[in-house]
Formats: sequence, C-alpha cells, structure tokens
Amino acid sequence: MKILIAEDEPEIAQMVKFKLEREGFDVIWESNGGSAFKAAQDEHPDLILLDIMMPVMDGLQVLKKLKSDEKLKHIPVIMLTSKGQERDVVTGIEGGARDYVVKPFRPAELLARIKQILNN
Repeated sequence: MKILIAEDEPEIAQMVKFKLEREGFDVIWESNGGSAFKAAQDEHPDLILLDIMMPVMDGLQVLKKLKSDEKLKHIPVIMLTSKGQERDVVTGIEGGARDYVVKPFRPAELLARIKQILNN
C-alpha cells in the first residue's frame, strides 16, 4: 500500500516515513502542497497524511482540491498538523479528512489510525 506524506518539516516527515516503511508501506514524501497534489494525481496513494501549514498551497487547499477531483476524492486523508484548536479540527473534518492528528503525536498511535482506516 502506498502512503503520501505532505509535510514541510523534514524531521517529522523522515520519522513518519521510516516508521511506515518498517511496516511495509511504500511512502512518497512531498514538502509543499502543490507538489503533494501533483503526486496524488500521479501516484494515486491509498492514504494521504496532510499537514496544514505548508508552502505553495496549504493543506486545507490541497484537501479541497482532492475532494473535488473525481479520481482522487475517495483517497482517505489524515490531517497531521500543529493546528489543534477546535475550529481547525472541525474545518478539517468538514472538509473531508477522515481523521485529524495534532502534533506532537505518538507514532504508534498514528500508525494504528492509518491501519484502521486502510483496513475498513
């Protein structure tokens, strides 16, 4: 299974990528919203981990484009972001995100959430 990580902080992206690859996932990492959307179009991942605060296009803009695209709207998205206020979470979920994880996060918990979404 293929997972796209859209995250502009290399330390976080590399740590998540390492954990996911150890679990057998193929991982694509993009560091800005524009390249992440393009990768989603090209690669059709099974799940997307999407930060909100990124250059070029923020995560909410990417989410909106994903959910309005007939070929991509089925891909589950987990928002993975430091924006943890209630209105941020509500905006992400109402925008179509399947789950919302606030940084800092526990890697094992994130992995469990990913597996739960992919197995349903």
